Amino acid sequence: MSVPSPQVPKVGLALAGGGPQGAIYEIGALRALEEAVEGLDLTAIDVFVGVSAGAFIAANLANGLTPAQMCRAIVKHQRGEHPFHPSTFFTLARRELRKRALSLPRLFVEALDDFRRNSRDMSLREAMTRLARALPVGVFDNDPIRAYLAEIYSIKGRTDDFRELEAELLVVASDLDSGEAVRFGEPPHDDIPISVAVQASTAVPGVYPPVSIDGRHYVDGVLLKTMHASIALERGANLVICLNPIVPVDTVRSVEQGVMRRGKLIDRGLITVLSQSLRTLIHSRLKAGVRHYDEAYPGADLLLLEPASDDYRMFFTNVFSFAERRAVCEHAYDSTRRQLIDRFDEWSPMLARHGLTLDRSILEGERDLWSGVERSRRPSHTALRELDVALDRIDALLAD
Repeated sequence: MSVPSPQVPKVGLALAGGGPQGAIYEIGALRALEEAVEGLDLTAIDVFVGVSAGAFIAANLANGLTPAQMCRAIVKHQRGEHPFHPSTFFTLARRELRKRALSLPRLFVEALDDFRRNSRDMSLREAMTRLARALPVGVFDNDPIRAYLAEIYSIKGRTDDFRELEAELLVVASDLDSGEAVRFGEPPHDDIPISVAVQASTAVPGVYPPVSIDGRHYVDGVLLKTMHASIALERGANLVICLNPIVPVDTVRSVEQGVMRRGKLIDRGLITVLSQSLRTLIHSRLKAGVRHYDEAYPGADLLLLEPASDDYRMFFTNVFSFAERRAVCEHAYDSTRRQLIDRFDEWSPMLARHGLTLDRSILEGERDLWSGVERSRRPSHTALRELDVALDRIDALLAD
């Protein structure tokens, strides 16, 4: 009688969105995991699932780009990496803005004609609501994101073709006209270039125009689910490592830490209120999804890493400053190490079940992000400060 072979552990990685800041957080957190978990190669995961900014990071990992390489590309202190500027996420959609502006005269004439023909049933103000169609569907253009990825995937043995990857990569976007989730990377959507799929997944409505692919229009996949970790579980992953940068902030300690004067988000205006509301909605949906995973996949393990609710740096940081980008990456690295040591007794046995070892000695040792990332001796602190100031000025000029 033959003895059945033991099941080989299958590991999945699910990365949520969060814009440029979320992407930088995920890189720092992944670097901490890469160091602390023995046996974990983040470029050799069995199933990668990415949505929005998480799709950007997942696609890079699936193409063999390590967290250390992505750190160097963002920090730009090291030669030999293809630098990425988070300002790339915010290139004005000039074509869209021009098209909508040129439509105004036609819409104005149509509004007047509507009023003339229906003056008994509508006021002139009501007729003029037609002008709302001139509002752009996106203020910024994320085609530079596609171009950046297409370029780096064309070198060093990488690929822009899902079918040529060794591992499974699923990039999730929402079909605008049907409201359904679409998984790029599986048939019949596996022939779409990875760079185009990431562009579609990062198309936040109102921020970026929907991306047209084969006659359909796609927007950010976060609209339907936060992480889509269920995709990795469906693919048979026994362990899914999840990163979610989007959590609502709790201002209870913000006054004592000097972050806010009154501890009231309303003092910071509309953008902050909308951000907190969106984060609350997304995070509550995430928690409901995790509870569902426990019931639907009882044999699988889920390891979720995310910022703490009083992590004010992740809520109030401007990542368009070069120095702040470094700080967020360092902060994500340090806070992830703290989470791993705080939950060592819970997560160590979980990882061991899948052939992975959480190394306490590494977590308790004195480490910083750059000691294992930089290729050569670090420049002096004075030189770094001077370089930070210079690069901040360059970024400000590029953003204008």
